[in-house]
Amino acid sequence: MPPDAPARDALADPDPGRRQTPRRPVPTAGGPTAATPSLVIVGAGPRATGLLERIAANASALYGGAHLDIHLVDPHPPGSGRIWRERQSPLLWMNSHAQDVTLFTDDTVEVAGPVRPGPALHEWAGVDGQTFLGRRTQGAYLRWVYERSVAALPPGVTVRHHACRALRVTGPRTGRQLVWLEGRPEPLPGDLVVLAQGHLDAEPDGEQRHLSRYAARHGLVHLPPDFTADSDLSVLGAGQKVLVRGFGLAFVDLMVLLTEGRGGRHEGDTYVPSGREPILYVGSRRGVPYHAKLGYTWDGGERPPLPRYLGPAEIDELLARPGGFDFGRDVWPLVEKELGFAHYHRLFTAHPERTAVARRDFDEKYAACPPGSPELHALIASAVPDPADRLDLAALDRPLDGVRHSSYAGLQDGLRAYVAADLARRHDPAHSPDLAVFLALLSVYGQLVRLGDVGPWWHGYFSYLASGPPGPRLRQLLALSRAGIVRFLGADLRVEARAGVFRATSPTVPGRHVEARALVEARLPQPTLARTRDPLLRALHAEGVAETPAGLLAVDPADGRVRDRAGVPHPRRFALGPHTDARGAGAFTRPRTNSPSFRQNDATARAVLTFLDGVAR
Repeated sequence: MPPDAPARDALADPDPGRRQTPRRPVPTAGGPTAATPSLVIVGAGPRATGLLERIAANASALYGGAHLDIHLVDPHPPGSGRIWRERQSPLLWMNSHAQDVTLFTDDTVEVAGPVRPGPALHEWAGVDGQTFLGRRTQGAYLRWVYERSVAALPPGVTVRHHACRALRVTGPRTGRQLVWLEGRPEPLPGDLVVLAQGHLDAEPDGEQRHLSRYAARHGLVHLPPDFTADSDLSVLGAGQKVLVRGFGLAFVDLMVLLTEGRGGRHEGDTYVPSGREPILYVGSRRGVPYHAKLGYTWDGGERPPLPRYLGPAEIDELLARPGGFDFGRDVWPLVEKELGFAHYHRLFTAHPERTAVARRDFDEKYAACPPGSPELHALIASAVPDPADRLDLAALDRPLDGVRHSSYAGLQDGLRAYVAADLARRHDPAHSPDLAVFLALLSVYGQLVRLGDVGPWWHGYFSYLASGPPGPRLRQLLALSRAGIVRFLGADLRVEARAGVFRATSPTVPGRHVEARALVEARLPQPTLARTRDPLLRALHAEGVAETPAGLLAVDPADGRVRDRAGVPHPRRFALGPHTDARGAGAFTRPRTNSPSFRQNDATARAVLTFLDGVAR
């Protein structure tokens, strides 16, 4: 930890379920007084920490009250929260380079409040920026940011952490809200409430309930979608065949915990088993793992000027359409053209020998072609001779479409070759247009936030291309495949409960199937209000807040105020994070990318402070 990291011991609190952050002396009463404005933040993880950082940055200009009480309600430690808590397996890594993680604004972030720079993760930890650090280190960084943010608050502002769950929030639109806490007879009053719970558990859907009941009847094991670090993996025995549905980041965690976590070890490109591992049969809709993180950085040359074809003007036009917009018809063609622009800009500037026309001519014709049009495809085909240098987003999305193997053995060889080729490409600067596309994906994500909930497909596609595992994890996957610990099932995986077992089939290997007595759903729960296990959000769902078709909490994009079913923002309730239709790219983000999350945090912080300043007067 850096030498300037604040080290403070917790002060005693008369309420044993409450932890205080000793920014300054705090009252010994059980809650805020009627004269003290109060803010309750439900959640104390990185999103709440980012909001606190923005409150601290804006408070001197917007809040003139002598005192303010801020209450954080979360059973997990402040800063890191549940997902990034420091008490978890040291085998679990971040999926981002250390240089790509920050909780601090910089001069690229378009905020009304002041920019307050701070160290990115690699600078704080004193490591090379290309390092993949463990999640426990990230938890320590988040705790440090939290403590630094609290220390930056003005005198008279007190922060308390309540280590419990919030059950519900009540109160009139025109008066103080009441946040009811688990195990407490009296509610916690607050002039404003911000819901920043982060990633949520969910009740199983109809299919998952059916599979769990089937497993119980037949003595099988079924693990529904969950955060892998919290799953009880002890029910998976040594040598047991386990079907795994899902090939993203949750699978990577599962793979690590069931191999190295059980005493196995990697020696170079060879995996040495402990004998305690189950045998994992993995498949998914795509049938392949997420693309590896890029293993090189920008080596000079002109960056693509982004946004170009999907920027604020295009988003304004989409939002202004009287009949609304359709993602596939209206948005995706703009996304495709934006990503293509970045790809070909880099190809023409860094690798002109692989192009057949002058860059200026190509740029003019590319700009004139309608998105997704035959004219655009013809232009690209004539200007870029090698198909391998062309951007084919559909092929990237479904690499196993049309691929067929006569046996599972053939699939193993074919998929190992695919993963090895992906690893080689993602670490080869000769394919640097891939990095340009990555930057364009970040730009597009930041623009699409303004459209609200555009459905789950886009978020999955973004994660598949831009948020995959570290390259070393895929090298470990190859070693585990060669050792027979991980076996591939193919694309469009179908799992049936029949004949007392789980049966997996895929059109990638026609006419074949694998049976097992254990099934793991290696994916995260969907954050819908109807099925979340968060009692407060379930209560809001029953109360009648506005929701998107995908079940996300609808909020005012201007400042995050929760909407009712009539679309009217609640004056005293806000929400930030993945359970809302204003979800950004994450609570923390890559530096110098004008993070939408930071912009949201700043807008909410300023709205909160302005409101509370009125209460204090």
